[in-house]
Amino acid sequence: MNATSTTECHPWAPFIPPQAKILIMGTFPPKPNRWSMDFYYPNFINDFWRIMGLIFHDDRNYFCLPDKKEFNLPAIKAMLTDRGIALNDTGAEVRRLKDNASDKFLEIIKPVNFEALLEQMPLCHTVATTGEKAASIISELTGTPIPRMGEMTCNTDGLNIWRMPSTSRAYPLRLEKKAEYYARMLHQAGII
Repeated sequence: MNATSTTECHPWAPFIPPQAKILIMGTFPPKPNRWSMDFYYPNFINDFWRIMGLIFHDDRNYFCLPDKKEFNLPAIKAMLTDRGIALNDTGAEVRRLKDNASDKFLEIIKPVNFEALLEQMPLCHTVATTGEKAASIISELTGTPIPRMGEMTCNTDGLNIWRMPSTSRAYPLRLEKKAEYYARMLHQAGII
């Protein structure tokens, strides 16, 4: 079947801890054959969980299971819950224009219902997007300008909207530098 003829709906419900103060949003998960776990940022070569390991534990491999190409999902969910970090993606339904996970080749058929998502998080004051495409979708949904990478804007309700560097290894920035951007944003959001 042609990769451009079918659409995919998002496989997971939003992850929303009871005291969520921040919502981190990517675009859409890779295809299931790239998953090392059934959760957000599942591709073992994606740097998201290594960035979180550096920030919260000073160990890039903290959330990696020893001798396996898998992440420690219980430890990840415990950290997210403890810190009040929610996760979801900006695409609810997409079409892959090429048979890969590249945002460049994702057509957003239906974006996330952003207002309904925020209604589930009354304490949420910050949204951070992990890459340019996610930032452009949130910009369209909120009527705000797309921030420069590593910067933020605010909507009329006072919601802080950050554009963070992509956590894909295809994005040409060292892991430690990406972690610096994320740590600064998390600090300003009161998470660390």
